[in-house]
Amino acid sequence: MMLAGKTGIVFGVANKRSIAWAIAQAWAREGARLAFTYQGERLKDNVAELAGTFGSDTPILPCDVTRDEDIAAVFQAVGEKFGKLNLLLHSVAFAPREALEGEFVATSREAFRVAHDVSAYSLVALARAAAPLMTDGGSIVAMSYYGAEKVVPRYNVMGVAKAALEASARYLAYDLGPKKIRVNCISAGPVNTLAARGIAGFTEMLKHYEAHAPLRRNVLPDELGATGVFLAGDGAAAITGQTLYVDCGYQIMGM
Repeated sequence: MMLAGKTGIVFGVANKRSIAWAIAQAWAREGARLAFTYQGERLKDNVAELAGTFGSDTPILPCDVTRDEDIAAVFQAVGEKFGKLNLLLHSVAFAPREALEGEFVATSREAFRVAHDVSAYSLVALARAAAPLMTDGGSIVAMSYYGAEKVVPRYNVMGVAKAALEASARYLAYDLGPKKIRVNCISAGPVNTLAARGIAGFTEMLKHYEAHAPLRRNVLPDELGATGVFLAGDGAAAITGQTLYVDCGYQIMGM
């Protein structure tokens, strides 16, 4: 029970295939008490059903991460429920569908703004709201992808937003370090999630990783959960501002 006595909040669960759900399950297995958020009524029932497996008193809160008033309400509720916070998972990303098709050069100003607001600035906003509750220090974990570092065709503006996310994590790590709050990213290999299926050519991407990664396979959700536990626990007490690649080794390959 590596996380016994710790409390956390999870942003980004959509369904049972979500990476956020894999990490939440792993945190809960290790003893953490969790709260969940959902974006929009369409996802509320899915999140409620999953979170309910941890007990009927598990907080489930609405939150649109582009609305500061939603964020403030969430952390007020969490503070009232838990008293303090130790863990935060940011697994939130969005870009308009048309921006994930065709050429990056065609990205509209509005699509660029939306992708960065939802996918990158939200980490800053959530960290700022969480910090006052992390009175004993804490661990903030954000989900990234290799498209932040290298060009992945059709990932387009999302890759640029993920680069901003990773840079934001480094600056947050610097600002929040004196409060003993660590901020890290997990750069996961492709996983068959609801969000991933919105990327054109995703099936081919899975096959490419399996053929070229040193381990000759794709990462499993449980493995991402284990990494989430590591970053949340004492074993990662001296790790902050880092991006950990959990992609069966794909990131090391040149060709």
